Amino acid sequence: MSNLKKEYKKKVKGALDNEFLRKSMDNFAVAYRDGQSRAYSGLDKDALVKEIVCAKDAAAANLDELYIQFRKKAEEKGVKVYLADTAEDANRIIADIARGSSCEKIVKSKSMTSEETHLNRYLESENLNVTETDLGEWIIQLRKEGPSHMVMPAIHLSRYQVSDLFSDVTRTNQDPENIDNLVKVARSQLRDKFSDADMGITGANFLLADTATVGIVTNEGNARLTTTLPKTHVVLAGVDKLLPGLPEALTVLRALPRNATGQAITSYVTWISGQNECFKNQGDKKDIHIVLLDNGRKALAKDKVFNEVLRCIRCGACANVCPVYRMVGGHTMGHVYIGAIGLILTYFYHGKEEAEKLIGNCIGCGACKNICAGGMNLPDVIKSVAAEIQGENGRGPGGKLATTVLKNRKFFHTLLKFAKYAQKPVTDNTGFLRHLPMIFAKDHDFKSLPEIADKSFRDMWKELKPDVVNPKMKVAIFAGCVQDFVYPEQLKSFVNLLKNKNIAVDFPMDQSCCGLPLKMMDEHASARSVAGQNIFAFDPGNYDYIITLCASCASHLQENYAKMFTPSEGPVYRKSQDFSEKVITSGKFLKEVVKLDVSGKASKGKKVTFHSPCHLTHCMKAGDATKDLIGATGAEFIPASEEKSCCGFGGTYSAKFPEISAEILRKKLEDFKKTGAEVIATECPGCIMQLRGGIDKNKMDIEVKHFVELLDD
Repeated sequence: MSNLKKEYKKKVKGALDNEFLRKSMDNFAVAYRDGQSRAYSGLDKDALVKEIVCAKDAAAANLDELYIQFRKKAEEKGVKVYLADTAEDANRIIADIARGSSCEKIVKSKSMTSEETHLNRYLESENLNVTETDLGEWIIQLRKEGPSHMVMPAIHLSRYQVSDLFSDVTRTNQDPENIDNLVKVARSQLRDKFSDADMGITGANFLLADTATVGIVTNEGNARLTTTLPKTHVVLAGVDKLLPGLPEALTVLRALPRNATGQAITSYVTWISGQNECFKNQGDKKDIHIVLLDNGRKALAKDKVFNEVLRCIRCGACANVCPVYRMVGGHTMGHVYIGAIGLILTYFYHGKEEAEKLIGNCIGCGACKNICAGGMNLPDVIKSVAAEIQGENGRGPGGKLATTVLKNRKFFHTLLKFAKYAQKPVTDNTGFLRHLPMIFAKDHDFKSLPEIADKSFRDMWKELKPDVVNPKMKVAIFAGCVQDFVYPEQLKSFVNLLKNKNIAVDFPMDQSCCGLPLKMMDEHASARSVAGQNIFAFDPGNYDYIITLCASCASHLQENYAKMFTPSEGPVYRKSQDFSEKVITSGKFLKEVVKLDVSGKASKGKKVTFHSPCHLTHCMKAGDATKDLIGATGAEFIPASEEKSCCGFGGTYSAKFPEISAEILRKKLEDFKKTGAEVIATECPGCIMQLRGGIDKNKMDIEVKHFVELLDD
C-alpha cells in the first residue's frame, strides 16, 4: 500500500472515531431528506431537471460566444473582465488588481472557486489581509482548514469547538450553550472588517451574458456587504457559470436552494449589473472586476465523456445523500470539492495524485444520480475517471485476476463448484464460514460470510423447469452469481410463484456474471466482453421479459448493456438494445405483469420490515412494487425509518473499505432493531449477504429473506 493510501486510511479511521462528526452527519442526513422532499412538493422535479440539463448543455456548447458577449456588455457598463487560463493566473490577476487599486484589506464572501485556486493562501503570501465573512467560512479560516461541505462549510464542528475558537479570538471565555451570543461575537468581529475593507471578493452563481449581470445566492447578508461597502469588487467564477440570460438562471434557481438545503428559496438573491454607487471612489462609482476561470473547463465542455460535469450547479446534494459522506464527512471524501462531484472535479482541477486516493470512495449506490439537479450520471462519470487513472497507472493485480476469471464462464463456474468442497474445513453447517481464511484481515471480521450452496440453481434447473404447453408469454431468468451458487433457494421460490400462471420460464445455461464487479473495478473492456457473452446466451428476441431477482444486476443489465456497444457493431448492438428493454425486476414483474395475488401468503401476525436496495430505489425506481407485494401478504408491515439507506455492501466496496462498510451496516441494523420486526425482506442477494452476515456476527434474532421467499412461504 502506498504512503498516500496509508495516510488516507488513517484519515478515514479518524473520521469514523469522531463521535460528534458521526452524530452531526446522521442528523443532517435525516433532516435533509425530509426537507428536500417537502421543498419539491407540488413541483415536477424530473421536468425541472430536464430544463436545467438543456440550459446548461447549451451554455457549455457555446462558452466562447457567451464569454465574448458577456465581456462586451460588461465593458459597456464600466466593468473589467479577465479570462484566467489556470488557477495561478486567476490568483495573480486578483493580486495585481489589489495592488493597482491600492487595496490592502480584503473581505471575501464564500466562493468555492476561490477554494479551488487556493486564493486566500496566495493573497496572504502577497502580504494582503484577507478575511472570510461567511460565518462558516470565517470559522474554518481561523482554524486554517478547508470546507467540509460546499454549502455548509463548518458542518463538522460542534458549538464547543466554535466557542473555544471564539474564546481564543476575543480572549474572553465564551459560553458554548449561548448560540445567539456566539453569532453576536462573530458579527462584532466582522463589522470592523467590512467597514475597513478596500476590496470585496465574491463568487457568482450565475453570469448572464445578455446583460453582464452577476447573480449571487446566499443565506447570509455578508455577500451584500462585501459587494457594496469596499471601493473595489472582484468576482471570481468559473466560465461554466455563464448562461444566456435571466430565464435560464431562474430555472436553475428553482432547484438550487431546494437541492442544497431543502429551502424553496434562500434569504438573499442578489443581482449586480454594472457599476453601482460608491462614494469611496473618485467619480462615485464602484471599481468592478470579473475574473472568469477556465482551469480545464473549456476542455471539459468539448469532451464527449465528461462534458456533463459542467451541468453541476454546486448545490452539494450529491454529498447530502451519499452513504460514505455520511460516515466520514467532507474532509475525508473530498479535496476541495466534496461528495460525488468532488471525486470527479478533483481529478480535473487538482490532478491524479489527489484524485487517486479519493476515487475509490464511491460505493456505487446511485443516490447521487437520483438527486442531481443537473441530471448527471455521477456514478458512471466517477467510474470513467477511475478508468482514466487506471489507464495512467496500469491495471492492478485484482483487476487482472477478476478479468481472467469472469471472462471465462466455464472456468469461473468450475472455480465456484470447487470452492464448495474447499470450504468444508471452515464451515459448521450453519450457512456461514466460521473460520475466516487468512486472506481476510481483522477489518473484515464485522460480518459472517456465507458458504456456497451444495447444489447450484443451474444444477437444479432440469428438475425445476415448468412444463407449459401453450404459454401466454415466455420469460428468461438472469440469475447472477450469488443466487446461482450461494442462494439458489431464492430462484427456486420465484419459479414456484409462477406455477400455474401459464408462463414458460427458461434459464439459459450459458449465462454468467452480469459484469458489474468488473465495471466497479474499472475493467471496462472486460465488462463489455462479459455483456456480449450474456446477450448472445439469452438471445433476447426469444423472450417477452428477462427477469432478475437482483436489483444490482437489473440496474447494470438495463442501464449499461445498451451503452456498451455502438450501431457499427451490428448484431450485438441490436441485441443489446433488445436485451436492455426486456430486463425487469422480479418485484415489478410479479406485481405489474403477473398481477400476483399474494394475500395470506405470510403467517398471520408476522412482523416484517423492508430494506429497499440502492439500485432498486435509485436506479430502477422499482422499490414500491416490491414493498406493495410484501404489504399485501397479510404480514404486519413495519416501515423502517432508514428503509432506503445503503446497507454498506456495494460489491467490491465492502472489501476495499471494510471499516466504512462496517459502520454503514451497524447503523442499518440499529434501525431495523428499532422496528421490532422478525423478518427483513429485500430484493438483492448482495444486501442479503451483508445483512445476514452482520446479524449472525451480532447474534441478533431476526431473519433476512428475499421477498420471493416470503411470498413462497
